[in-house]
Formats: sequence, structure tokens, C-alpha cells
Amino acid sequence: MQIRELSVPDSYEITPIIRSDDRGVFLEWYRFDKLAEVTGHPIVLRQANTSVSKKGVVRGIHFADVPLGQAKYVTVTHGAVLDYVVDIRVGSPTFGTWDSVLLDDVDRRAIYLSEGLGHAFVALTDDAVVSYLVTDTYNPTAEHGIDPLDPQIGLVFPPEAGEPLLSPKDTDAPTLAEAAEQGLLPDYEAVRAFYATLNEGK
Repeated sequence: MQIRELSVPDSYEITPIIRSDDRGVFLEWYRFDKLAEVTGHPIVLRQANTSVSKKGVVRGIHFADVPLGQAKYVTVTHGAVLDYVVDIRVGSPTFGTWDSVLLDDVDRRAIYLSEGLGHAFVALTDDAVVSYLVTDTYNPTAEHGIDPLDPQIGLVFPPEAGEPLLSPKDTDAPTLAEAAEQGLLPDYEAVRAFYATLNEGK
């Protein structure tokens, strides 16, 4: 597989090698050793999630408190989504910027987001099936959201997605500026220090 760091540091696009024949296809969609080579530490997985979304559904921008945080390894097993990583770490040189990766059932790419980064996606097809491997179990008291329509962030949704469909939880989420004022956002230096503890424990 090929692993490429995105423009938001500490996030990566993973492109697998797909082997196909008249029976179908085979691929490795996750390799802990290959990911550890680029992150500096093995990823400890604690939960797996799956969502199924109608075309136009937007989920996110979601993030969790650090520590422990919730790093995510995300892929699509059916359909297609445009997946976004947003740098919400206060003090980061790329604070407020984002990058995106097309995840679909053709190229079967994945995206990895380290702890402290924001995550969102928009479904480009009906019945888009997204699977997540995450490094911590669900903790509602440590999970937060940012309005995915916040113009300061400026996520661009492809025209083919149609009108964005959001949950009340996401439409009611604060903007990036409001989340910063409320002290909800992770601190860049603290997050980097947390990464260092993971590297030490490898």
C-alpha cells in the first residue's frame, strides 16, 4: 500500500494494492505495521463503527478530547463519500485548514486522522457504507462537534452530493471560533506532547 501525508499534518491517505481476477478483488485495507512506520507508533484499536448514509448526508465535523482522543482509520465498503480532515488544534501552523480524500468502492482508499483532528464526510451516493477503526471507545462526555457549514472553515461539497443533509446535533454545533472561545478545541502543543507519549510507548 501507498501512504501519503495530507496537507493537514498527522493525517494520511492510504491507497491499497488491489489484486483482481475473474472471481473479484482482494486487498489489504489496513496494515498496523505500515501505518506505524509513518506515525512513529503502533495504533491501538479499541472500537469499530459503521455508518450507512443517504446521498447528501454530512456527518461531522467531529472530534474528541485529548487525551485520550480518538484517532480514526476510515474507509468505504459500498458507494462513495468525500472525507474531510480539519485541523482544529489551536496553535497549529495549519489551524482552520482542511484536506479531503475520495473514499469509494473502486479505488478503496482509506484515511487516517490522528488524535485532535476534526473529521467529517459527505455521502456522494445512496447507501454509502463507511467503516471506522478508532483508538478509543465512544465517550459522549469527551466528544464534540463543529458546524460543518461554518464559513470560516469553508468545506466545499461536490455539486453531485446535492443539498447537504445534517443532523440537529451537527447544525446546532458551534462554529470554529465559538468552539475556541468555549475552550473546546485541542491545544496543538498538548496534542503533540500526547503524540510523543505514544511514540515513547511503541
